[in-house]
Amino acid sequence: MRKYHKDGSLPESGEIWVFGSNLAGIHGAGAAKVARFKFDAKMHMGVGLTGHSYAIPTKDQTVMHTLPSNVIEGYVNQFCQFTQLVSDVTLVRGFERFFVTRVGCGLAGLPDYVIAPMFKEAMNCSFAEEWREYLE
Repeated sequence: MRKYHKDGSLPESGEIWVFGSNLAGIHGAGAAKVARFKFDAKMHMGVGLTGHSYAIPTKDQTVMHTLPSNVIEGYVNQFCQFTQLVSDVTLVRGFERFFVTRVGCGLAGLPDYVIAPMFKEAMNCSFAEEWREYLE
């Protein structure tokens, strides 16, 4: 069963912050900035588990251009596989659930209907309420 949260809210204790990043790992704005300052995302790590967060690239190395949706989908698939691998583990580094922001729908400028369905295979996640119609 999926859980949903209000967009712009912060996770409860025990949730990994999942955010849209750039390939350079410069976490300077939006959910990436929150990841850096509140969830220990490491600078220059633009992909995967970093601190108490998980980076999914939506922008290129220059931070200027949004990646093509099929490239973003590849990174989302990696995330979904990761959630499936750890779904049988009670705690992942002390965290139980993934708190997925509206990855790619803020600074990257992609619409919810493009990105949200990519996360259908993700497990143990809380998603922004705006994604409910695309995930149910």
